[in-house]
Amino acid sequence: MSSTTVTLYEQKPSKVEGRIRYLTSEINGKKEALREYGSIETHATKAGHPSGSAGHIGFRIMLVGLPATAAEPQTYLGCRTFSLPKFGTFPSNLLIGRPYYLTYELLNRQEGQKDSGLRIVPASEIHADTIAEEKAASNPSGDDGFIIGEDGVEFQLVGEDGEVFMRSNRETIDDNARQTLTHEEIETLKREGTDAGKELIAKLMLSHTGIEEKTAFSLAKYKLLKAKKYLRQFSIFPLDVPMLAHWAIYEKESSKILELREESLALIGCWANVHFAEDYQPALATESTIESNGGRWLVVDDTGGLLVAAMAERMGILYSENGDEPPVKRKLAATSLDLPSDNSTEDAQRESHSHLVEDVQIPYASSNTITLIHTNAQPNLSLLRYFNYLVDDPSPQHPLSSHLLPISWLQLVNPSLDVTYSAEPPYQTPAELHALKSGKRGTYYRKRRRWARTKHIADTARKGDFTGLVVASSLDPVSVLQHTLPLLRSGAPVTIYSPTIEPLTALADLYSTSRRTAFIQSPPAEFESLTQEEINSWQGNGDFPLNPTLLLGPTVQTSRVRQWQVLPGRTHPLMTTRGGSEGYLFTAIRVRPAEGKVEARGKYKRRKEGEAAVKTETQSIGDSVENGKQDLDDSKKRKTGVEDENPATLDNDIAMNLESTS
Repeated sequence: MSSTTVTLYEQKPSKVEGRIRYLTSEINGKKEALREYGSIETHATKAGHPSGSAGHIGFRIMLVGLPATAAEPQTYLGCRTFSLPKFGTFPSNLLIGRPYYLTYELLNRQEGQKDSGLRIVPASEIHADTIAEEKAASNPSGDDGFIIGEDGVEFQLVGEDGEVFMRSNRETIDDNARQTLTHEEIETLKREGTDAGKELIAKLMLSHTGIEEKTAFSLAKYKLLKAKKYLRQFSIFPLDVPMLAHWAIYEKESSKILELREESLALIGCWANVHFAEDYQPALATESTIESNGGRWLVVDDTGGLLVAAMAERMGILYSENGDEPPVKRKLAATSLDLPSDNSTEDAQRESHSHLVEDVQIPYASSNTITLIHTNAQPNLSLLRYFNYLVDDPSPQHPLSSHLLPISWLQLVNPSLDVTYSAEPPYQTPAELHALKSGKRGTYYRKRRRWARTKHIADTARKGDFTGLVVASSLDPVSVLQHTLPLLRSGAPVTIYSPTIEPLTALADLYSTSRRTAFIQSPPAEFESLTQEEINSWQGNGDFPLNPTLLLGPTVQTSRVRQWQVLPGRTHPLMTTRGGSEGYLFTAIRVRPAEGKVEARGKYKRRKEGEAAVKTETQSIGDSVENGKQDLDDSKKRKTGVEDENPATLDNDIAMNLESTS
């Protein structure tokens, strides 16, 4: 039986290897899933918060299949109450200690109680229809009144002629209930809320005047539709990125995430080679060490954080670290503010102030990072709040707080025009800070930290040497590559997603073979006075908006997963699936053109000219003919077993034989 799905999730421990296992099965009682993730109580304890206690990490649910007002995921900290609009409420303590992937039924609220209770629906009750069909097929002449389930969840529908549409241990519903129900009567039955909606569904089906004309398949679909609307059952699932993408596509405005589907997210992760690339050796996140470390991806995300979440899940930095294990301690690129020693002077402090990191901390890792380019004052990462990450107030314990580096386009292209980057707060000595009030001292440190973080991110990003580029934006991809392509290292993959194909086909034409050949044969005139680094960062002209020699293998592709109806003789794709944009992907590889001209090397013989060439050719032909004849004779002799002998000797032997016989 299909039921409304409620998704409950919490912090999953991040794996050091960066591997995340998806558990999306809806079958009740999956033992492997329970061993993998345990129970809700176990995860709450591992996260550092005992069951029922409030804390920063708590339980969160997502309602799938309910009305749009109830479908948005919400966060619940500690012991709270879950509210299902139009159905009722129940406390979260009823779920503590129970595993995922179970189906629950919301019971009727008893008198004197504020909330409703829950009942675990057994698997035999969920699959009662299948069990009934199998029993009917195995025993066609048996009794029609066999029992399905323990409490009779299925409905026994009997027509006027005594035909049984559905069987259970329920008493036969009176034929008077076959009258068509009005809207007022349906609302009355809903307010009564008896039998978890089963009685209402049974009466609705009996009130259908043409129910006896329906086929078995049509009747099952009609029953499923009513069960989704009125049956008060839900299932518990841990939330992951594919489930969040499915909710954003089908329950919310898909245009906010550029209609980025699950299969497109998987293709982006594969073609961009997004993986765990942590540097286990403690290293300082300074400008001198950034270039030597790998695992740095440059991202342009206009999907509300869905693309960043998918990449972070592959990199192992989306979920908070396990509470049972101590967090990986990384050395920061700065030291905290220390009071100067007695022999230090203000001039020495001013000299040390010339370095970026002196009185503030830069809590960013040197590898396995995501550098996010955004257009606003702050990046739009609203979907990351479902994974316990807030952009305006990130938790220091969350991995994204040290592995996600946001930078604006202005700070990347021309940082001198950015106020935060260029306006450095004036440095103050410890004596001056001691004289300030606590509020002004806090403001000073806050501004200094903000400036140091911005300068560190901008300087390291402009140095380049990124592992890959991933773009999912409504911006023109040509303008995006003009500023981001020079920042990639050789061999870095480039992956660009677009809901429509037109921008990507125009981009692929700029890197076509014909355009690259024309560029190499007649390069622009300004290339003669440019160095190799200036050529790599060349902004293009009217004929060549981009340097076509920097990318190889441009490809535009698409992929769409379709649901199929699998029935005997009626197997076909679902005709009522969701439409929308198809979604296309541009992929290529960043290369570095060879400096100077390419020269061929190897053994090379100059061809002879004139009569000498003709004589040599004639001689070689004659030699080949003679060699061919000799080979043919040798092969014949080998077949007959006759060796090459002297003819005179052969005649003498014959004569001697004749004399002896005479």
